Amino acid sequence: MNAALNWSMSGVRPLLILGSVLLALWPMLMTSAYEMRIFTIVGIYALLALGYQFIFGHSGALALTQGTFFGVGAYVTGVLGVKYQLGGEFTVLLSIALPLALAALIAAPVLRLESHYFALATLGVGQVVVLVVVAWQELTGGANGLSGIPGLTLFGFEVTKGYGTMAAVWACVAAGAFLSWRVTRGLYGAALHISRENPIAALSVGIDTAKLRYAMFLFSAMFAGLAGALYAHTLRVVSPEALEFPIMVACLTITVVGGRTHIAGAILGALLIVNLPEWFRAMEKYYLIAYGLALLAMIIAAPYGLIGLLEQWRAKLWPETPRTLPKAEPLRNSRAVERGSGPLLEIRDVHKRFGGLKALNGITLTVAQGEIFGLIGPNGSGKTTLLNVITGIYRADSGGVSLDGVGIHAKPSFAIAQSGIARTFQNINLVDEMSVLDNVAVARYGFENAGLAQTVAAGWNDPAWQRARAQAIHLLDALGVAGIAQSAAGSLAYGLKRKVEIARALALEPKLLLLDEPAAGLNESEQLDLAQRLRAFAKGGLAILVIEHNMPFLMPLAERMACLDHGDLIAVGAPADIRANPLVVEAYLGSPEKTSA
Repeated sequence: MNAALNWSMSGVRPLLILGSVLLALWPMLMTSAYEMRIFTIVGIYALLALGYQFIFGHSGALALTQGTFFGVGAYVTGVLGVKYQLGGEFTVLLSIALPLALAALIAAPVLRLESHYFALATLGVGQVVVLVVVAWQELTGGANGLSGIPGLTLFGFEVTKGYGTMAAVWACVAAGAFLSWRVTRGLYGAALHISRENPIAALSVGIDTAKLRYAMFLFSAMFAGLAGALYAHTLRVVSPEALEFPIMVACLTITVVGGRTHIAGAILGALLIVNLPEWFRAMEKYYLIAYGLALLAMIIAAPYGLIGLLEQWRAKLWPETPRTLPKAEPLRNSRAVERGSGPLLEIRDVHKRFGGLKALNGITLTVAQGEIFGLIGPNGSGKTTLLNVITGIYRADSGGVSLDGVGIHAKPSFAIAQSGIARTFQNINLVDEMSVLDNVAVARYGFENAGLAQTVAAGWNDPAWQRARAQAIHLLDALGVAGIAQSAAGSLAYGLKRKVEIARALALEPKLLLLDEPAAGLNESEQLDLAQRLRAFAKGGLAILVIEHNMPFLMPLAERMACLDHGDLIAVGAPADIRANPLVVEAYLGSPEKTSA
């Protein structure tokens, strides 16, 4: 009970709860059937936008199929109601099922695409469906559509016009909002967040971003199909207009204006977009100009949506007291293994080219368990490319990479992370608007069996998320940065971000940790502190491969080192041997005489 109360009083939720009460009371003031119908249509569009938030908001993919799924759902209800006289228990379910099946069918080829290619592909799917509906006159009525669709009935009970239909639609909106909250909260919601904002970082902590995107695409289709069914039962007519682009534009506008990841944003956006033309009717021939200017003003004033704007005002005017941090909980060390005699990481004759550029040329290296291995070389020598090949961001042209004797070079990036390789990046890959604590906690996704079933079935507070955050505190404390756990990652100094990124990598309980310039941005005392902590991790059996330009930091830290130059491995050995190697001196370190000259 206390958890629910604390949740309801945080952020802008008191305002949203008040708005929900006013929304529920609004129908009592309605005096005409027209007002009821408009309010019912608002609910239908809110449900459509709630579904669109899954793919556009939480996945960050500009899909233009939401209007198509909506129209398909409407036509399924129209055909089943007019031609087969089926009740709502069949029309509604099948109107959800067919768009869901269509989404599953087109997902495999379409979801592989990115950016505008994805948008164009989904737009093309919509145009094909419109042509099929217009051409299939015997079933769909062609360009004229279908009329005489019966009202909503459920198991023989007829839902009355007006208040009855309006109540049924808004009950579906409430159920959809509840389901959306359950799906997008907790650890699963955090995984969606990092996948949207930084897909490379999400893959590096073992999150299958393609699987998340697929699930969100299916959810968007289900909600759109339900909205289409309710639309057909409410208007009692369906035509190709239900499939055309203006429906998609309205849905996109609602989502952007209200806030693409806020449940309340879908409802507020629908209220405004549906009602604004009605409110501006008094302006007669100028009402569309006023409508367009109002939309433009809202988008400029609230680029993250109106609910996002409310949250910004709330944070500035009435900042919240920081919440109590969870009690630190040690990791379970599920990957802990005995130190073996063979290499943990083995890189065998790896080649990688980018067009005519030779990035890696026959690289062969090994790293033992518990060893700190340094990798140096001039800029452009192939160091980060080698890390990207190890972690699956790049696929080697030839050669192989093994971890604990098992080949990993053919695995996708998220699977390599799940197998026990964690990394940091040369350019820091944290999600700026997430807290430090949540940036680290999300890396526990694979260890807490987070998924749709888990997050939907969990109680008020997602226990997997609670455990992940408690373990994140433990890791932040191990890096000496627990004091900034509640700060936004984007507000931190560069050196602190480095430590947070290392903590996130350690949350994977890795066998091998790959660090790309971890000492960058740290002062001398911070470098000494980091080196001491890395030695402690290595004593526990963690293998660490460090790319670093800071030789005073790396030379005392590493047990062995290697140097790359123009994609070639020119030296491997102890730090003293590397320092004295003439090829390394010429390519990278330089001689004291040359430096002084």
